[in-house]
Amino acid sequence: MSDSRGRQTSDQPPQDGGARPGPHPPEEPERRGGILMGRPFGVPVYVTPSWFVIAALITWVFGGQLDHVLPGLGATRYVVAFFFAVAFYGSVLIHELAHTVVALRYRLGVRRIRLQFLGGVSEIEKEAESPWREFWLAFVGPLLSLLLGGVFYLGVQAVELSSVPGVLLTGLMVSNLVVAAFNLLPGLPLDGGRMLRAVVWAVTGRPMTGTVAAAWAGRVLAVAVLIGLPLLGAARGVERTTTDTMVDAVLAAVLAVIIWNGAGAGVQQARLKEVLPDLRLRDVVRRVVEVTSDTPLGEALRRVREEQAGALVVIDGRGDPIALVRESQVREVPEHRRPWVAVGALARDLEPGLRLPAELAGEDLLRAVRANPATEYLVVESDGRVYGVATLSDIEQRLTAAIAGR
Repeated sequence: MSDSRGRQTSDQPPQDGGARPGPHPPEEPERRGGILMGRPFGVPVYVTPSWFVIAALITWVFGGQLDHVLPGLGATRYVVAFFFAVAFYGSVLIHELAHTVVALRYRLGVRRIRLQFLGGVSEIEKEAESPWREFWLAFVGPLLSLLLGGVFYLGVQAVELSSVPGVLLTGLMVSNLVVAAFNLLPGLPLDGGRMLRAVVWAVTGRPMTGTVAAAWAGRVLAVAVLIGLPLLGAARGVERTTTDTMVDAVLAAVLAVIIWNGAGAGVQQARLKEVLPDLRLRDVVRRVVEVTSDTPLGEALRRVREEQAGALVVIDGRGDPIALVRESQVREVPEHRRPWVAVGALARDLEPGLRLPAELAGEDLLRAVRANPATEYLVVESDGRVYGVATLSDIEQRLTAAIAGR
């Protein structure tokens, strides 16, 4: 059916192919993102499978260090180390909740929080409306980490340093201060990069200029981490094993890749925000051919070619649409079998969420697509008349082309 896309007909308009804060491009039916741990402030918090990898790594490394600090623990040191890993990610969750509370205060919406490998992510639905709101939204996370570091420092003063509580509180104090300092580094996708973006945005009046500046700072930061972290480990003057050196190199590489990719994603999200208002559902609609469920697929496709259409809609005896024929299912039917397969077997029932108003555009369009994941949508006029069919792939292609053209 896709070979008919893009052909103009007399009663249809021209038909073209299709993070963190800000609009998200449409996506396939969304995975939950991990194990649901709760809904603080109404926002779901998920722990991804990658968290268990980093928790195991922290347990192994911290447990090895405990053998030197508290040698009497024996194998119990790994239980203590695992408790530290959980408590540390509890601190990360508080960091992310700080972003969430401010985002909700500004009515930006938060889809979910994910705790994952090397940190957490708050998926904020909209961009801040002003640079200073953006600055505060970014700064509040490191601020909470600094405050937590101070709280754990006070706890350290009240216990014996050479005890299990003393070691745990010291570790949590240091780790929260490191999280705060790292996140304040001025480069996307870190909080410091978003703060830099806000400052440049405020000075120039152009959010895109701020994003580009913060993205390039992020790429410079990625290179600095890749080179500097192993050198910093070697310069500490402590006897180090080959394993220690390899861990530093791998950690530096992983961090550098995450920062580099995050910086690029930040620019892409900013470009998406610029082009999003021009995305109209009417511009990505395919003309449809209406058939009954018992129509042979071969006959239906002949009519599609004849009428220069791009999609099939199943109707009932009264002429009302009841299902959408899935293009992916059509492609799987060999050509020699198409005269013997009824289109009804390849269709998805037309649920309420699969009917979209033709006037949808911009963020409203993406919000509707995310709320009702599917590969095809029936597009209708305000009076209920069928306007056409829009496919997820066409919407994605339109966005990709618009972003690439900027």
